[in-house]
Amino acid sequence: MNGNAPQVMSGREADAIANVRPIFLLLGILGSIGCVIGWLFSPHQFFISYLTGVLIWFGVAAGSLLWLMIHFLTGGKWGYPLRRFFEAAVGTLPLLALLFVPVFFGLRELYPWMNPAAVAASEVLQHKRAYLNAPRFIIRTVILFAIWIWIASALRKWSREQDATLDPAPMKKLRTLSGPGLVIYPITATFAYVDWIMSLETDWYSTMFPILICIGQMLSALALMTVLLAWMAPRSSLSKITGRENFHHLGSLLLAFTMMWAYMAFSQLLIIWSGDLPQEISWYLHRIRGGWRWVVVFIFFFHFVVPFFLLLSRKTKRSIFALTSVAGALFIAHLIDVWWLVAPSLFPNVHTSCLDFAAFFGIGGIWCATFSWQLKTRPLIPLNDPRFGVAVT
Repeated sequence: MNGNAPQVMSGREADAIANVRPIFLLLGILGSIGCVIGWLFSPHQFFISYLTGVLIWFGVAAGSLLWLMIHFLTGGKWGYPLRRFFEAAVGTLPLLALLFVPVFFGLRELYPWMNPAAVAASEVLQHKRAYLNAPRFIIRTVILFAIWIWIASALRKWSREQDATLDPAPMKKLRTLSGPGLVIYPITATFAYVDWIMSLETDWYSTMFPILICIGQMLSALALMTVLLAWMAPRSSLSKITGRENFHHLGSLLLAFTMMWAYMAFSQLLIIWSGDLPQEISWYLHRIRGGWRWVVVFIFFFHFVVPFFLLLSRKTKRSIFALTSVAGALFIAHLIDVWWLVAPSLFPNVHTSCLDFAAFFGIGGIWCATFSWQLKTRPLIPLNDPRFGVAVT
């Protein structure tokens, strides 16, 4: 590796990505058309579906940002094949900020604190009015996205500079920012998830909830990137630095974060259920009534039990097919989990709509097309990282 190494992806790798981008664009266009129709004819359902969709794909980008900073700090061998995937994902944050804008037009459809009758009938909402109101909600969201985009842009800029020079100065900058960044994101995310998700309920709070969301984001991002690596490695230069040992490491990380997610989720449930306070336990009651209890069963088995026992096996972690199957199942289970976090606040029983799929594929198609474009602009193997040669030997 040297400072004159190419700064773009090879033609063979670019062709592999270019072949799937039209599919993503088509899905994005069709889903977007469905969303526009839903906005016109069923705005309440549209905004619920849209919020769920944008949270899913934002979670992948946010989780990637956390993994990217962890990798810059630790330099672990597991991260080098995934670094470009994480960098491409965080490069979509400006797009996600733009895609979040329609939520601002649906605040009355989503949040009880925007309903004058609900505010008048609730002393709690009256106390929250100074914080939970449309102007401040929008201002906080804009500020939060600006912070995340700045961190992501700085990391990508210095990473690109490191590709072009043997001087380790850019890597020092990356490590210097990544340490505080791993503190800044959870703090800022707390404000985001209080606004975006917790305030869907009139009177509910949990100090563990934002961290639980962050862990879920990291798990979903790692699961998706593991699947993408398994697909991309045989078609690209990543095959030179990717082997069964890399997938074994990724499987171990998936196992660790599966257990961490389950621990946090159970701890939150145990504390709230033991306290038995009406304003706290109502959130869970909304999510286990009617058909929602079967969604809980699905999440319990496929977000924890099945992945946990499969990932305990060394054989599973060293089998690319088995590991990517588990990772894919984890990602799907996380999609259901995000839906379960949002929808029961607005529907008393399990409710699905074609707009749920339109929003997921519309936002997802646009996101994946942008992600693939970002990925195409860089060589897949990191260049001139002073720790890279040691890590892969």
